[in-house]
Amino acid sequence: MSPGLLHIAAPTPRAEGAQLASSLHDGSSSACLGRDRAIYGLTPNDLAKRVKAGSLVRVRHGVYTDGQVWKGLKPWERYRLRVQAAAETFEKPTVFARHSAASVWGIPTIGLNHPVQALTMKNDGGRSRAGVRRHFAAPAGLMVVRREGLLVTGRVRTVLDLAAFTPFTEAAAPLDHVLRPDRTMRLPAVTKADLEAGIGSIYSAAARRRMLTALAFADPLSGSAGESYSRALIHVAGFEAPVLQQAIHDEAGLVGYTDFYWKQAKVVGEFDGVEKYVKPEYLKGRTPVQVVVEEKNRENRIRASGFNVVRWDWADLMEPGKLERKLAAAGVPRRRTRSAVLDAQTRP
Repeated sequence: MSPGLLHIAAPTPRAEGAQLASSLHDGSSSACLGRDRAIYGLTPNDLAKRVKAGSLVRVRHGVYTDGQVWKGLKPWERYRLRVQAAAETFEKPTVFARHSAASVWGIPTIGLNHPVQALTMKNDGGRSRAGVRRHFAAPAGLMVVRREGLLVTGRVRTVLDLAAFTPFTEAAAPLDHVLRPDRTMRLPAVTKADLEAGIGSIYSAAARRRMLTALAFADPLSGSAGESYSRALIHVAGFEAPVLQQAIHDEAGLVGYTDFYWKQAKVVGEFDGVEKYVKPEYLKGRTPVQVVVEEKNRENRIRASGFNVVRWDWADLMEPGKLERKLAAAGVPRRRTRSAVLDAQTRP
């Protein structure tokens, strides 16, 4: 940080609540509460000037973070910081749920600009205020976990809530994720039996149907959130289910494993996420340029083996109907005909 910016390195008892000990990707993000500005010799006018200059960013009312740190954060990392900022301003301990709990657990979700979500034990229909949406939860049987200094719903409850209260297409990524071991968070895989047992009797009949439908569709072979979301869009568009992680061979041996594979149509589908080009676990010591070249060579070998290769990215997934048009043009067969645009607006 630049000299003079608010950086809390070793919090005193008074300043401890001001530190956002956010364990984002580099663990360096910190922020302060406006009410503690006097500790650092700042006036409200000083804070306003620094926000205007961009050296500080107001995360929420009364909570600020370093401007350069904020610029370097991914959208989901900014959301995680907003969750932490909300916790710092609450007077009472708060249990975070749904997208907010998922961000703490490192569970991927679909979409941007989600509100901070928390639980309330008052059955008054929930309420929203200051960017925080509260949802009623009966305290009986509610499992709460303290993680990274925050109270959150357990992993099972978190993904079940998302399956119950988000569209089918958005429920696949969180469910697929927890069915695999999370090596980054060092968490074991959850089984479908664990998830089904977690439904219990706390949800309505309609929510239970949505969860069971999403759970039946969940598959740990989806390698990323983008692949999970793609697979769900493929399903609601009426295409035949693809084979996941199919090994492709040519005369030289193993070419690689495809994200999606339709044998009869001889079509291979590949989702291009940014992870394979930037994350160390995907780079495996290679440079991004080397990965791009290897990926192109791999695609050429697949095409030479007689397969049509269709590629798409997040921008394609976010445009209603675009993936459907790409796959239809490539000759991917359908089990039925139905618009992805219509399905994206409804739940099963």
